[in-house]
Amino acid sequence: MKFGVRKMCTMAILAALSVVLIMLIHFPIIPAAPWLEYDPADIPILIGGFVYGPIAGFIITVVASFIQAVTVSAASGWVGFVMHVISTGTLVLVSSIIYNYNKTRKGALIALIAGCIAMTAIMIPTNLFFTVRYWGQPLEVVKASIIPIIIPFNLIKSAGNSLIVMLIYKTMRRIVK
Repeated sequence: MKFGVRKMCTMAILAALSVVLIMLIHFPIIPAAPWLEYDPADIPILIGGFVYGPIAGFIITVVASFIQAVTVSAASGWVGFVMHVISTGTLVLVSSIIYNYNKTRKGALIALIAGCIAMTAIMIPTNLFFTVRYWGQPLEVVKASIIPIIIPFNLIKSAGNSLIVMLIYKTMRRIVK
C-alpha cells in the first residue's frame, strides 16, 4: 500500500476531525450507564477506510485513538485507548474490507451492518476482560450488563455512525479524493 504525502495528510485530517468531533459531541445514550457516551468520532474514520482501504482506516483509528487517549479521554488511560482501537478498529476493518469488494450503495450498507455486528460482538469479551481486570468491576456485574447495556450501546453507537456515513459518504468521498 502506497502512502503519498496527500494521502497521509488527508488521513491526518480525518484523524484530527475524529478527535474534534468527540470533543464537541458526546452524550450518554443509556441512562443506566452514563459513562458510555455516543460520539460521532467513528464517522471520519469510516470514511477514510472506505476511501483509502482497511489498512488506512485502521491507521486512522490508532492515531485518533491515541490523540483522544492523551487529551479528551485521558482519565480512561491506556485501557480506554486499547478498547477504542479494538471497537473502532473492528468496525472500520470489517466494513472497509467488505466495501472494498463491492463498492456500491448496497455493498456499503452490507459492509456497515457487518461492521456494526462485529463491533458489538467483539466488545462483549473486550468488556469482560478489560473492565474486570483493569477497572476492577466484578465479573458478575459486567456479565449482568452485557444484554441490557453493552450490546445496546455498541449497536446504537455503531448504527448511528454508520447511518450518517451512508448519508454523507458520496459527498465526502469527492471531497476527500
